[in-house]
Amino acid sequence: MDKIFKLTENGTSVKTEVIAGLTTFMTMAYIIALNPNILANYGFTDGGMNLWNAVFLATCIASGIAMMCMAFIANKPFCLAPGMGLNSFFAVVVGNVAAITGMTYVASFQSALIIILVEGIVFVILTLCNIREKIVDAIPLGVRLGIAPAIGMMLLNIGLGSNVYIADSEQNQFFVMKDFFGSLTATHASEMMTDAYPVMVLSVITMFIGLFIIVVLAKQGVKANVIIGMLVASIIYWIGDAVFLGGSPFASLATASWVPAFSDLVDLTLFKLNFSGFLQIGWFTAITLIITFCMIDMFDTIGTLVGTASRAGMVDDKGKMPGMKQALLADSIGTVTGSLTGTSTVTTFVESASGVEAGGRTGLTAFTCGVMFLLCIFIAPLAAIIPAAATSSALIYVGVLMLSGLEKVDWGDLDVVVPVTLMLIAMPISGSIGHAIGIAMIAYTVIKVCSAQAREVSALTYVIAGLFLIKFFLVV
Repeated sequence: MDKIFKLTENGTSVKTEVIAGLTTFMTMAYIIALNPNILANYGFTDGGMNLWNAVFLATCIASGIAMMCMAFIANKPFCLAPGMGLNSFFAVVVGNVAAITGMTYVASFQSALIIILVEGIVFVILTLCNIREKIVDAIPLGVRLGIAPAIGMMLLNIGLGSNVYIADSEQNQFFVMKDFFGSLTATHASEMMTDAYPVMVLSVITMFIGLFIIVVLAKQGVKANVIIGMLVASIIYWIGDAVFLGGSPFASLATASWVPAFSDLVDLTLFKLNFSGFLQIGWFTAITLIITFCMIDMFDTIGTLVGTASRAGMVDDKGKMPGMKQALLADSIGTVTGSLTGTSTVTTFVESASGVEAGGRTGLTAFTCGVMFLLCIFIAPLAAIIPAAATSSALIYVGVLMLSGLEKVDWGDLDVVVPVTLMLIAMPISGSIGHAIGIAMIAYTVIKVCSAQAREVSALTYVIAGLFLIKFFLVV
């Protein structure tokens, strides 16, 4: 192991890396069920559960393969899976293609997978030609230093806001932190006292107990603090659900299917690229969609890699990460694999930061997480019982730690402060790392030009800022 992953050289051990991989897996395991929910339109399409099963298997397989590539090609602790936001956009595209062409949802799904395939191939070419690395370098250092804390803000928003939501008997959705504290005020109390309220209280208690356990263990130097905190939080939630809410936390295991539906994968998505259907989309629309997917994925990936690597101390004094090309190549291969197996863009997950905080420094972390994703083909029901409130504890903790990167930002330089501040706000609000970086790039360029410092901005930076302007204001 030491020879393959250079553990000693990176100041880590097998135990630390495995714990880091398990930690990352627990924080991102939600994607295993959520991705097929989104892409199969929650089962209410003509493909029904068959498409759900196919996308579920594609999610596990494509993610596992992508992480193996990250482990052995790049030797980095970054974990990959179908990206949130991109999968929702893909589902919308599939629905629109079905409506415009009259094809079934499954046929439209198979047609849209070609967009993801082209995107992945483009990224492989750009990476091998070192163009993606040059794009990373085109992001001003000051903005790059602000990416990690901006990701921290997004993790805090996910952990405290959107990661845990519940529904009452009338199917009203409530986001735990916002609606729980909102219910404490007189104006919202009557609205929130529904059958969902006890679950909300249990989720909030679980979230904070898990967070405090993680923090206390961290202060005592326990490297497995994150995973221990999540496990304790999970146990607390299960006990609370059973004792106080009358629930059965493990009831789903009794009726769960443990036999993978490989036949659905083979019949519906595995190498099932509908080229005739793709031609019906229209060349202009297809090219626009490919460019849109490329831009979002490119800067989401770059932002995650740069931000997480900065937190892990993997960057030099110029903010560059050694092995960036290999990491980007692994990400590109993941996208190609996803398109061939049946899922939307596979990208580097921001939850990788949790594994980095647990001590992950090499590809063994990604390998461990990848193995868990592949095992979920057979043990998915076990991953599904991890309560969202427990993963929120880890996301909040990691988000707080990543905010420490703000100390590296030169707060006396308005050319940097304004773009970074906008990025800090835009990232959690938009939920997109790429969009937030785009806003920062536009702001940086405009400020420099209007300050008669246009020559300090590189040509590629102008191009990137211009592309984002076009995307934000001209591309629907």
